[in-house]
Amino acid sequence: MKAITLGILASFFFAVTFVLNRAMDLSGGSWIWSAVLRYVFMVPPLLMIVIAKGNLRPLLSDMRKRPMIWLGWSTVGFGLFYAPLCFAAAYGPAWLVASMWQITIVAGSLLAPFFYTVVSTETGLKRVRSSIPVKSLALSLIILVGIVLIQLQQVRVLTSKEVLFGILPVILASFAYPLGNRKMMAVCGQQFDTYQRVLGMTLSSLPFWLVLSILGIAKVGLPSTNQIIQTIIVAISSGVIATVLFFSATDMTNGNLHKLAAVEATQSGEIIFALIGELVILHGQYPTLWSFIGMLLVVLGMTLHSFWGHGSDKKT
Repeated sequence: MKAITLGILASFFFAVTFVLNRAMDLSGGSWIWSAVLRYVFMVPPLLMIVIAKGNLRPLLSDMRKRPMIWLGWSTVGFGLFYAPLCFAAAYGPAWLVASMWQITIVAGSLLAPFFYTVVSTETGLKRVRSSIPVKSLALSLIILVGIVLIQLQQVRVLTSKEVLFGILPVILASFAYPLGNRKMMAVCGQQFDTYQRVLGMTLSSLPFWLVLSILGIAKVGLPSTNQIIQTIIVAISSGVIATVLFFSATDMTNGNLHKLAAVEATQSGEIIFALIGELVILHGQYPTLWSFIGMLLVVLGMTLHSFWGHGSDKKT
């Protein structure tokens, strides 16, 4: 249950991303700088934490030994995750991006066959390809139904451009984030703690952000002071606090796909927190009756996931 609690806390801090990214877009800020600056500002606090714990040298040593692995999966897990999310915020409201992002709950389960687990057999240890956790996937679908109900009224007034640019990039992000995260979990194993892994992935994704920043300078110029301040808040809240909480929760699953799916399902809390944030900060539309019913389904799905993950923990 501790992993579930950490996941829910992470969803609260992650929700800051959707609200502030939308606020920055409405105030004229570029989605490019919203994406780039978050990861630039994540480096100093993470670096100080890892240095203070005396864990920087082994991390840098491993990054030098396996540069392409770090660079590749970090670009997938961070670059192809966050850049599309910020792009989508320029074309759709916070509630749309936050709700569509919940596809990652199902994506995490569907990605299971791309990974292996080590099992004990009569002939010794053997690597076996993981199978899709059907029950966890079914529980995730309950959450998705709730999300559809939450957005039922608003979706009717979306333009085709908002659908194309506000939804498709989020689908890409929803698969990239769990894929990059899980691959780096497998690569790091028990060698590094959560802070080391997040710092390593952040540093390894910097070449991607450098290329994007060059595009940003050429296209829109330098970011405004207001956007810089807001991205610092996003970097600390979502980039450092939420990411570390979520990665810590996933690390606690010890490769158990049912528990991992339960932790990933806690991200559905973002839709509720983002909706509240949009109402309070951006003065968005008040939820309809269907939206409240949808929220109840989201909470139900999260609760069932929690009990299922907790139950599978007792069996292992």
